[in-house]
Amino acid sequence: QVQLVESGGGLVQAGGSLRLSCAASGRTFSNYAMGWFRQAPGKEREFVAAISWSGGITYYADSVKGRFTISRDNARNTVILLMNSLKPEDTAVYYCATDRSPYTIPTTITEYDYWGQGTQVTVSS
Repeated sequence: QVQLVESGGGLVQAGGSLRLSCAASGRTFSNYAMGWFRQAPGKEREFVAAISWSGGITYYADSVKGRFTISRDNARNTVILLMNSLKPEDTAVYYCATDRSPYTIPTTITEYDYWGQGTQVTVSS
């Protein structure tokens, strides 16, 4: 049984930073890309960032490029999303997810099969 557990969300002022963590279990973590997605109220879930199985390749949505950094620690089965220069429009529930197939790096929601429960990020202006 694959489980993903996010932590690190909270309330922060615009311009501040947060560090989200996702702990994974139940799958050979180092064989699969990991992704972060977010969903704001009344909006569809959208891609934020993805990282390859080895951590050597990363992708970001244009809206977060240069502000967010995704990383992973395969020894600890953990993926991190460091969010700097936060804006009110970053307010959303953030989800981590694991790729459906090994050794690919998808950026679309349908290519991810297991999801965490989400963690709320609220950025005040």
